[in-house]
Amino acid sequence: MEAGSILNSIIPWNPKRSLCRKPSNFPRFVRASSSPQSQEQKRGYRGPKPTRDWVADWVRNNDDAVRSLPIYAGGASLLAVLFNRTVSGIAPVADASSSQSRADLLTLSLAVTNILTGLVWLSIRPKSISVVNPEGVECRNICSRLPDLVVSELLWAWESLSAVTCCRSLVVIYDSICILQIGMAAESRNDGEAVTVDASKLMQGSVYQGVMRSGAQSYLANLLLYPGRSELPFLPSNTQAVILQPLGDKGIAIIGGDTIRGFTTSDQSWIAFIGEKLDATLSKYANAVSLVMQDGI
Repeated sequence: MEAGSILNSIIPWNPKRSLCRKPSNFPRFVRASSSPQSQEQKRGYRGPKPTRDWVADWVRNNDDAVRSLPIYAGGASLLAVLFNRTVSGIAPVADASSSQSRADLLTLSLAVTNILTGLVWLSIRPKSISVVNPEGVECRNICSRLPDLVVSELLWAWESLSAVTCCRSLVVIYDSICILQIGMAAESRNDGEAVTVDASKLMQGSVYQGVMRSGAQSYLANLLLYPGRSELPFLPSNTQAVILQPLGDKGIAIIGGDTIRGFTTSDQSWIAFIGEKLDATLSKYANAVSLVMQDGI
């Protein structure tokens, strides 16, 4: 009964009654700052700050003095030992039973070691790597019977490589023929023209066969130390570095540079992608390339 009376009781309704709100502790007005960066400037940069190694900078700027430092230290130690032995009144002849003589011999050996170390540091210096101007003639031999799309693709590859990397020579051989020879080339002794690429002779060499057998890019960072450079007579004689990029299983792109170890890791990866793009383009026009091989360039 009590529950029923409670449910049946009328609850008064007053829509105009306002809800009571507790006073807020937050300020109602926010003062706008005329310079929003003033607080950040006051606080300053709180992140990690770059540090400078003063010792490394000093050593880099005084390379000759640092390399000669062991010689000065060894010479000063040697003179100090001789002066101490002279002043102390010890006999100049070394006596094995004397502790002073044994200490002097040890000091002399260390001083001589420092002097020899300084001489070695002065004789061994890192060789500076600089850009070398290729010795040869400029050439631009493009197969005239190729479609315009293939020619534009080859020229795009050359312009991209020569503009971004240290590439100064580019030779593309596809389907047993040389379809592109552009950039610097070796000069012929007979007529002074560029040495043409003998594709059949190149394909018989170990350089071409090794790249095609592995199917991966080959990077000759210092061509002068590689015995297979004789198989690339069409490149300038002072070519510093060469990249051999296979174009599928039918061709190869030979890229010559003017700097030792001038092609970075990113350059090699990018050249590999360019090789895949050239292979895709040339494979679409394989029939046209075969006709060029039958008719001649």
